Amino acid sequence: MALFTSVVLVSGSLIAGVLARRKPSPHLVDVLIDGEPKEATLLPPKQQQTFTRVKQVVQEIFSDTRRQQQQELNTTYEATEEQATEASRRQDLLVASSGLGLALLAPVVTPLLYLPSIACNLYAFRFIFQEAYRVYREERKLDYRAVWAISIPLALLSGNVAAASFGGVLGLFNFYLVAKTESRSKRHIADLFGGQIRSVWLLIDGVEVETPFEQVQLGDTVVVHAGQMIPVDGTIVEGMATIDQHMLTGESQPVEKERGELVLASTVLLSGRIHIRVDKAGDATVAAQITEMLSQTTDFKRTLESRTDRFMNQITLPILGLSALALPVAGMGGAVAVLWYYPGSRMMFFGPMSMLSYLQVAAQRGILIKDGRALESLEQIDTVVFDKTGTLTLEQPTVSRIYCYNGVSEPEILRYAAAAEAKQSHPIARAIVQAAREHGLDLPRLEDAHYKVGYGLKTQIAGRATRIGSVRFMTAEGIAVPPEVITQQLASHAQGHSLVLLALEGEVVGAIELAPTIRPEARQIIQELHARGIETAIISGDNDTPTHRLAAELGIDRYFAEVLPEDKANLVTQLQEEGHKVCFVGDGINDSIALKTADVAVSLRGATTIATDMAEIVFMNGTLGQLPELFELADDFAANMRTNMLASVLPGALGIAGTLLFGWGMGICVLLSQGSTPVGVYNAIKPMLDENQSQQLLVRK
Repeated sequence: MALFTSVVLVSGSLIAGVLARRKPSPHLVDVLIDGEPKEATLLPPKQQQTFTRVKQVVQEIFSDTRRQQQQELNTTYEATEEQATEASRRQDLLVASSGLGLALLAPVVTPLLYLPSIACNLYAFRFIFQEAYRVYREERKLDYRAVWAISIPLALLSGNVAAASFGGVLGLFNFYLVAKTESRSKRHIADLFGGQIRSVWLLIDGVEVETPFEQVQLGDTVVVHAGQMIPVDGTIVEGMATIDQHMLTGESQPVEKERGELVLASTVLLSGRIHIRVDKAGDATVAAQITEMLSQTTDFKRTLESRTDRFMNQITLPILGLSALALPVAGMGGAVAVLWYYPGSRMMFFGPMSMLSYLQVAAQRGILIKDGRALESLEQIDTVVFDKTGTLTLEQPTVSRIYCYNGVSEPEILRYAAAAEAKQSHPIARAIVQAAREHGLDLPRLEDAHYKVGYGLKTQIAGRATRIGSVRFMTAEGIAVPPEVITQQLASHAQGHSLVLLALEGEVVGAIELAPTIRPEARQIIQELHARGIETAIISGDNDTPTHRLAAELGIDRYFAEVLPEDKANLVTQLQEEGHKVCFVGDGINDSIALKTADVAVSLRGATTIATDMAEIVFMNGTLGQLPELFELADDFAANMRTNMLASVLPGALGIAGTLLFGWGMGICVLLSQGSTPVGVYNAIKPMLDENQSQQLLVRK
């Protein structure tokens, strides 16, 4: 009895300590045991030191690292602990802890305390009774809830109140962990304009007036400047501009738009200034319709039972059957004992504990895993599909070639182009300026700061009239474009490259070709995935030639080009129908449906809000370098769960055999069934212990 009481007190203190992490007020279980709220010191100094270290690691598992990463993404994730289910389980756990305290006091004070103890336990487990009945009524099956619904009342009413209360507290702590894991997994569809566009500039009687976005009406004229996100679908009525719409369409290069052409909400104006007649706003825009497709899909995320759930459900009926067999052999106590040997009770604790431990390890390494079930699914992934633009390539292109005309040298062309673009912030300008710096060029002084911005820039540099921009810009400025430039432009576009022209004193003197910049880590990532036996593929909205070239350069197995956003999801489904388990890595609005359809969805920090909301996993450093590490974590987690399975099944199998063969009762049942708890708890928190040790070694070095 002394051993049992010690186990109860230490376990209760551990649970209370974890709960205190969330709510620092005194817990009733502490008051009932010690007479006043204080830290438990029930063990000898050496054991107390070990206990304190374990408790610290457990508390780290519940730390705020992952919550802070969620907030950094500016997604719709709600960083509150008071979500209904989680808050309810916490309250139930406190009630059950009170019942445990009453049961421990009953032999000392009065046996009448057993009555409120039983009431506390039955009340705390009311949700189990309700859920067991609901599952049976709706699905006509008995699952792990049925085992709990039967075993708790039987154990309490058979006179084993203290043992049942102790098991109840541990069980409710398990349910609390499960609820906590699930609450971290819930994601909402992102409001594409939430936190981004609050107001717009309307042109009213020739004056720009800042107006709340929700007041925009059809037919209004919206003014958008360089660097701003376009808030509506509409038609340009004045001005011309270069627009980055790859997040919506998947096109790798910016597109040029002028009067009479359509523009889409959630695309970015890189350069220029345009007046847009509002054709669609808010929920009617293309971007919002993509969001609506996501929210209306009944299969928001295919239900994926966790490994723990599957295991518990598979053994429910056999356990109930063995309990019935034990009744004539070992009596009511033996029948109840068999139910308490139910391995799912321990697995339901060890599984979520391991899950949270690995989620926290991942968070410390800069990998935000928002849905723990994705960590299980990764072990089965055999195909990784990448979006091309923004995922395998960077936003900023690279100067790949410079064409010279009329005797002007490459350095001179690059000097003038970089000087003109030096104060611009769009990716093409940054690429040109970076190329000039890499060549060590001194930029001439910019004399005229009043630009004419559209498809290009018009300025004065070193006493010379300078224009830099597209073919359309040169034509609009009345500058003749040589036929060879048109030929080179067509060839560049066929490769997925863009061409920027430079004119001095009204004459085209050069052209700068810009190519997409492949992420420096991409090739190594693909090689490591292939080494694991994982196939790779690219899905892109870009044309065939650049997509094929990128696939060949990186050694990617398959590619799909010129794919519309809705067809990306269809291709993922096609791969799944071929028997593949698919992980999709994307960053744009146009990837959101595919991210939702894939078995595992991964995005990068810095991607669109809706992409990071759809993804279960986000790389917080904004690169692909953590993808192999993610798969390694998944392998480690799978091995950890197998150990959990052994720690759950072996004591249960031994106990059931002992009950049926030797008539073991509830006392041995509790000690044996909980004997594996230290092993399971250590195994569950081992990832955090190892991670802390690794961090300490790094600090020492």
